[in-house]
Amino acid sequence: MLKRVLVFAGLVVVVATVLPRYLQRQMDTIPEAPPTQTVMNATPAPAQGLARALLTANAQGHFVTTFRINGKAVEGMIDTGASSVAINETTARRLGFGASDLDFKYKVTTANGQTAAAAVMLDRVEVDGVRVQDVKAIVLQDKALSGTLIGMTFLEKLGSYKVENGQMRLSQR
Repeated sequence: MLKRVLVFAGLVVVVATVLPRYLQRQMDTIPEAPPTQTVMNATPAPAQGLARALLTANAQGHFVTTFRINGKAVEGMIDTGASSVAINETTARRLGFGASDLDFKYKVTTANGQTAAAAVMLDRVEVDGVRVQDVKAIVLQDKALSGTLIGMTFLEKLGSYKVENGQMRLSQR
């Protein structure tokens, strides 16, 4: 059991260090994605004033929470080392991206080897009242990415973010 945990932890470290740099290089070569058709759900507008969110790190020190992406609840982990928001194909389809939106023409290398990727534009990404619109994301095949990483294409659109004492504070512009 401990061996599995250590192997998994090692894989997480490798992915967390290698994937963000590679994705940054890939995102730099991706042209602006045209707006995509999105299924709209009724979502209340953020309250007047400065919206803020306070996230607490889990036992492993990661900031994992439920985000609303294009109006749908998605469990995601904030990764300040990831250049982009990264979602898997299953999540992308659940968010309303169809086969015509997912052109897997980019090649990326992950800890599991090389895989195809698609570039998409997310209408909005929300967490605890903080709302960001028009967020670039990369879609990886399910075998290459099991979860959702919330990277710099989200964080750079915030007014600020700060990590201190096991908590991350996000402030909307």
